[in-house]
Amino acid sequence: MNNDGSKPREVFGGVDTDSNTHHAAVVDPLGRELADREFPATPSGYEALRTWLVGYGQLVMVGVEGTGSYGAGLMRVLAGTGITVVEVDRPDRSARRADGKSDPLDAYAAARAAASGRAAGTPKSRDGIVESIRCLRLVQRSAIKARTQCINQIRALLVNGPTDLRELMRPLTTARMIRTLANLRPGTDLADPGVACRRAVRSLARRHGDLDREVKELHRRLTDLTRQAVPELLERPGVGVQVAAQLLITAGDNPNRLVSEAAFAHLAGVAPVPASSGKRQHRHRLNRGGDRAANNALYTVALVRMRFHQPTRAYVARRTAEGLSKKDIIRCLKRAVAREMFHLLTKPAALSVHAHKPLSSAA
Repeated sequence: MNNDGSKPREVFGGVDTDSNTHHAAVVDPLGRELADREFPATPSGYEALRTWLVGYGQLVMVGVEGTGSYGAGLMRVLAGTGITVVEVDRPDRSARRADGKSDPLDAYAAARAAASGRAAGTPKSRDGIVESIRCLRLVQRSAIKARTQCINQIRALLVNGPTDLRELMRPLTTARMIRTLANLRPGTDLADPGVACRRAVRSLARRHGDLDREVKELHRRLTDLTRQAVPELLERPGVGVQVAAQLLITAGDNPNRLVSEAAFAHLAGVAPVPASSGKRQHRHRLNRGGDRAANNALYTVALVRMRFHQPTRAYVARRTAEGLSKKDIIRCLKRAVAREMFHLLTKPAALSVHAHKPLSSAA
């Protein structure tokens, strides 16, 4: 209550986040501008920003841009004190062209998005085992990419390298070629292009071996973590460690922020998009939006089941006989898999004993 006995006015906050500074703004429930201010992106700056926001009245909600990047630290501070935080998408290009671009403008836009209800997504908490999975998978993917680059560079060097070395490596498998090159004795005269080439491919082969061991070790760690997070996930047909890890990352450490399986399908880009026009009615097309990494994970599950899972093979045969194209069938399968994965990710203990019925409502 205020000093005069009246209730404090309700206000909404918005924050435009950058690497070094955060710009905050406050609006009333009608979206009218009250104040804005810049704060350093440091722990003391986060606390000062929070204190400044609550000083304008009853803080209902704060919209923050980039809660998964520059705004992650601020989000944890605000949520840790009981303040409701919602994720705000950055304005699209057409809006920026019309309204201009600056930190205060973006902060006010974030506050208005929170006040109007246009921004209502709960950000990921990033404080549990799924965040650990995300970190390890990030470095594993980087190691896999670097390992592939080593192979490509070795083959490129061999093309123009010494003929005897190229012919020696030609019949070998990749694994044997790497082992052989790692044990080369190239010589010491680096002014000789042949010696320099041998030393280069030996260095790359040894680097490849180190990266290969790193990838395998990270895979073991990811397997342990995904089994610990949702054991039932890896038991589903077509779901391997990488797919399970990506779906967990998409859902986050607080999967209950996903209010429904339809919301998860929309997030993963598998919600059907109406595409009816003229004589072609009741048609849907593939969704090109959403989290494309999650979409790819669901696509992988669908492809594996189409080849090896007998109930799915029967479903594909039935829908093909009905006249559906392969794209439409995969779209239906991905939507059904998303429904199954949602229940596992949000209520793994409750649904672990339920029967697996992913295809009954796939259409």
